[in-house]
Amino acid sequence: MSEPAILVSGLTKRFGGVTVVDDVSFVVERGQVLGLIGPNGAGKTTLFNLISGVLAPDGGRLVINGAEATGLPPYRLARLGLVRTFQLARELDRLTVLENVLLAGQDNVGEKLLGALFRPAATRAAEHRLTARARDMLALVSLSAHEHKLAANLSGGQKKLLELARCLMAGADIILLDEIAAGVAPHLVEEIKHLIARLNREHGKTFVVIEHNIGFIRDLASRVVVMASGQVLAEGSFAHVAANPAVIQSYLGQAA
Repeated sequence: MSEPAILVSGLTKRFGGVTVVDDVSFVVERGQVLGLIGPNGAGKTTLFNLISGVLAPDGGRLVINGAEATGLPPYRLARLGLVRTFQLARELDRLTVLENVLLAGQDNVGEKLLGALFRPAATRAAEHRLTARARDMLALVSLSAHEHKLAANLSGGQKKLLELARCLMAGADIILLDEIAAGVAPHLVEEIKHLIARLNREHGKTFVVIEHNIGFIRDLASRVVVMASGQVLAEGSFAHVAANPAVIQSYLGQAA
């Protein structure tokens, strides 16, 4: 049996005397779309920050693609195949859409001094290869027509797609999506949902998705983890957790 994509075991994070993530454990299998839901203040984003290396845990263990990853910074986790998006898109607004995606490319010979000075042919070849790949990623997320536009001039939904394109450009096989549908026009929400399903089905990408849009999670997630007060309240299929009285009382009743 293959190693899971993500193993979270007893992760804990405290700020002062407040425990925001409290002994959280779950597994994300390879090729799964896992939904992470719960009321505001449940600890979901802090948990994402722990899994993605933005924060170091105060306790517990994290394993990514079979490798010990507890406390590793984001760039080390990216090398293990895990990247993330943010609730508020973090585009480099003075660069073009294409340039934003190119920055996520790996193994660019021209970024190293010796390569840039003494291997100009290899540098040019690498730049052509990375540019072609970046354009492929933009086509995948339907942003090809905007490649020369400044990222600042994209709509909110397009910025979310740009972040996803950068994740793909990095070659990650595990992608954490933090409220990718938040503040996005309804027609684009549907486009994003179908894109995630396609990337999962055709490209084998594993996703963990924080989202308050319950219909989005219902349609996408093969498994759901519900958090409340920093702990895992329930987990299982959407139908299973939606029928759980504790989940209804703490979250779904107010989200309905």
